[in-house]
Amino acid sequence: MLVGFCPKCGSIMQPRTVGGRREMYCSKCGYTAPLSMSQQSIKVEVARNPKDRTNVVSKQSLSTMEKVRGIACPKCGHDEAFFWMLQTRAADEPPTRFYKCAKCGYTWREYA
Repeated sequence: MLVGFCPKCGSIMQPRTVGGRREMYCSKCGYTAPLSMSQQSIKVEVARNPKDRTNVVSKQSLSTMEKVRGIACPKCGHDEAFFWMLQTRAADEPPTRFYKCAKCGYTWREYA
């Protein structure tokens, strides 16, 4: 699923189709933005090490990930990070959002 953050209110935006046109839509404030061709085909490979249950995001994968601004790194305070979402709990629970600081590389999570 493609996800972005609303520049007005900071909520998660979802893709939708209106009149045959793809766009990102914020259900909280109603903000819309056109969906570019690069956003429509983002794929990121996350390697999983089953032994220690750690997800590894390579530098090559980061180059294709979307950056988000306005998320402050808890370690260095930089306001730009890469993000991805994984279903880490039961299927009826919301997914966990992971962030990786674009400056220092620190990774942290946020539960929805």
